[in-house]
Amino acid sequence: MYPESDDLNEYLLSDAIVDWQTPAVRQKALELTQTLPDEVAKARCLYEWVRDSILHSNDAGLEVVTCTASEVLHHGSGICFAKSHLLAALLRAVNIPAGFCYQVLRLDPSADDEMVLHGFNAIYFATIDKWIRVDARGNTTVINAQFSIKKEQLAFAMDPLADEFIYEAIFSAPVASVVSRLKMYKSRSELWLDLPQSL
Repeated sequence: MYPESDDLNEYLLSDAIVDWQTPAVRQKALELTQTLPDEVAKARCLYEWVRDSILHSNDAGLEVVTCTASEVLHHGSGICFAKSHLLAALLRAVNIPAGFCYQVLRLDPSADDEMVLHGFNAIYFATIDKWIRVDARGNTTVINAQFSIKKEQLAFAMDPLADEFIYEAIFSAPVASVVSRLKMYKSRSELWLDLPQSL
């Protein structure tokens, strides 16, 4: 994996989607991390909080479609992309560079099904000069994503024989195809019929 930009400041920006300068987002990041000693502990805490405390809309059967970090925080839910927007915002709010990663998966691995795009995050740690990838999608009985600086453990294993793959780039902003889909639909059921299939 590699960052698309060599300028780490681009991975700290607040923008219309990763709106960490929104008071509620900034306050939540500080509230969760204020007693923690270092960037790794802070990143682990924020990751686990988004993974476990923010509901995955499809798992929970919720229809609201969220996109911006502040929307995800306000509603307490989002699909993978939206949750990645919130995690990046929380990390950036405590000065930890965070980016966006994407992989292409089969909706139903047991069938010759269509491909869908899945989103997660990369985090940069200055103290060890290393990027790691983490997936805050939310765990289930069959998904067990974890935070680790040594061994990557994402939500979905890759099956190259099924043409599944991870894009190697770490993007500094959410890709346009994802943002436009999240903004386009008012219900998760509608969105689910038109998920992005690639970048």
